[in-house]
Amino acid sequence: MFTFLAFALAGGAAIWAHVLSRRYVRTRLRFVDGMQNPVVPVVAGVGAALLAAPVVWLLPIVGGGTALLFGLGVGTGVLAGQKDTKRITGG
Repeated sequence: MFTFLAFALAGGAAIWAHVLSRRYVRTRLRFVDGMQNPVVPVVAGVGAALLAAPVVWLLPIVGGGTALLFGLGVGTGVLAGQKDTKRITGG
């Protein structure tokens, strides 16, 4: 039962991170030239995972995999937001 709950929390955190980071890049960082660098999604994902690691360490149900999935969600969200801004602005 707790395994399923931990899996659902990790998946929900990854989806939530993806959606929010994609929307943020698409709306707020649309005209920032530095966001089109291919390294930015990797840096954002690793940074998010490192910031989430101490938080998930304190929670009893989730573990390090949740922090990794959260970072993966942020990284893929930034990448998708980059592609959206290229499509919208025509660049």
